[in-house]
Amino acid sequence: RNQKVARATAELMKKAGVRFAILGNEEKCTGDLARRSGNEMLFQMLASENIETLNGHGVKQIVTQCPHCLNALKNEYPDLGGNYEVLHHSQFLKQLREEKKLPEGNNARKITYHDPCYLGRYNKEYDAPREILRDSTSTVTEMQRHRNESFCCGAGGARMWMEENLGTRINEERVRQASETGADTLATGCPFCMTMLSDGIASTGKSESLETRDIAELMLESIKS
Repeated sequence: RNQKVARATAELMKKAGVRFAILGNEEKCTGDLARRSGNEMLFQMLASENIETLNGHGVKQIVTQCPHCLNALKNEYPDLGGNYEVLHHSQFLKQLREEKKLPEGNNARKITYHDPCYLGRYNKEYDAPREILRDSTSTVTEMQRHRNESFCCGAGGARMWMEENLGTRINEERVRQASETGADTLATGCPFCMTMLSDGIASTGKSESLETRDIAELMLESIKS
């Protein structure tokens, strides 16, 4: 599913005339999940290997679709010798639109936006995704809990791989909050959130009335419409 997000982002960058490269098989996990789950040695190993690869290619700027990767690359890699300008794809796409390299679009979707924890609370980026969405559709409605008071999707701290046995699952509660807005599209900018929210939509039987989409997919769709 998230490969489609990567393709949408790459297509938008090509439309804007951006010269970029993808590491392909040279790219490894940033190690964020290893560190969050307590495996510091694995984090150090992955980070060191990535830094060696990135520095070897002379990389100066990195655009990532994952806020977890954003946080690791931007805030943790410098301690190990990895110093780069790191942008979330919403920030980069917003820049391209401001520079008139990408046109505004429009579609008929009713959208509500879910703030990923690592993009919002950890890195204080709330506006770029919303500006992209507002330029792409006529209706964007906020959930009751949003921005710095947003509600986690349930994947943070490596809990995406842990089974919850008591109480309401966090992702299902977040889907309930999204449904209350009357939106037909739950937008986000994180692959972990995308997975958790898609699962929550399916498990609560809302697949016919609500779907998850990444901001890049929605931006591309609006330009093509």
